[in-house]
Amino acid sequence: MQDIIKDPFEEYIRQSDPDKRALGYAWYTAIGLQDVDGLKTSDYLRKTAEDNINGHITLADASRLIESYYEETSNDEPDDNKEADIVSTRIARMLAEDAFTFSVPQYISIHKRLFEGIYSHAGKIRDYNISKKEWVLDGDTVRYGNYSELEQLLEYDIRTEKEYTYKYDNISNLIKHLARFISRLWQIHAFGEGNTRTTAVFFIKYLRSVGFDVTNDIFARHSWYFRNALVRANYNNYPAGVSETTEYLELFLRNLLLNEDNELKNRYLHIRWNDVKQDIEETKQDIEPQKQDIEPLKQDIFIPDEIGNKTKQHILTIFYEYGYEKFFGRSEVMHLLGITASPASALIKKMVNAGIIYPIKGKGKGKYLFR
Repeated sequence: MQDIIKDPFEEYIRQSDPDKRALGYAWYTAIGLQDVDGLKTSDYLRKTAEDNINGHITLADASRLIESYYEETSNDEPDDNKEADIVSTRIARMLAEDAFTFSVPQYISIHKRLFEGIYSHAGKIRDYNISKKEWVLDGDTVRYGNYSELEQLLEYDIRTEKEYTYKYDNISNLIKHLARFISRLWQIHAFGEGNTRTTAVFFIKYLRSVGFDVTNDIFARHSWYFRNALVRANYNNYPAGVSETTEYLELFLRNLLLNEDNELKNRYLHIRWNDVKQDIEETKQDIEPQKQDIEPLKQDIFIPDEIGNKTKQHILTIFYEYGYEKFFGRSEVMHLLGITASPASALIKKMVNAGIIYPIKGKGKGKYLFR
């Protein structure tokens, strides 16, 4: 997130012009939220956003420009940039709108508006079960909602929240309640992809609809922390001594709603952080990492810095599954990551070229091991 932290949009949300401040917040948050899926926006998107904030074009103009840009066959932007740019523009437009209904149809509609033309399942409740390996869980997964019950679960959570009576004389209890609500909603994972971005937009608009001022930079600067905090709020592993907790979400919300300055570091969310911290204290080692917080606490493979965040996540997922001892090929990568043959082959080629894996003989054609 270093490039987001230095983003010029941060300045727009700090200056006095209310129109620029609102637009700066919308764009800054929209761009920052792409980090939850390891996506980065293009320079073209950022230039377009600045033109909108400065009043040279409208939000509708910005949206048309971005959509048209990716209809051209001449631009050299990668597919990840396309998704990040288009979805950022759509998030910015939604955050600039006042209209909002706290309902399941609204939640589903947000997903459809964000991802129409990006995902074939935009606005559709998933009809299959899912799991996702998480580095904060040492490669384990949250237990997401069963596909046969998703709509009922959404209805229950939204109805329960509607019936809840807030007591504004105790802000700590209020924040605890909000953390529990949003963590339950996210845990359902109603869609095949795009759940965190959809949930974040829905949550921001809900908070604003009940009177909270959330026009600061927390979602923009700490969206990856937000997602990892949601993971920790929904994970139990009693033999390992790990229980679900909303404490990290509460720190995030206190910064968001109360302008506190709690330290939001991703490494603190790792399930082995206390053990690692104790080892470091005993040996008096320097605990300050040199790489980004989104990397694992103990990365046993070297991944070059020039490899993008989303690709790093894919590589680590494969490594968690196969380690140094088990070989794998394209079909295993396709099955593990849920991708098709072409991107699986491209990923394997990238890992070979970077010296992360090497081909082996005697196990069939196209098999590899980690170095």
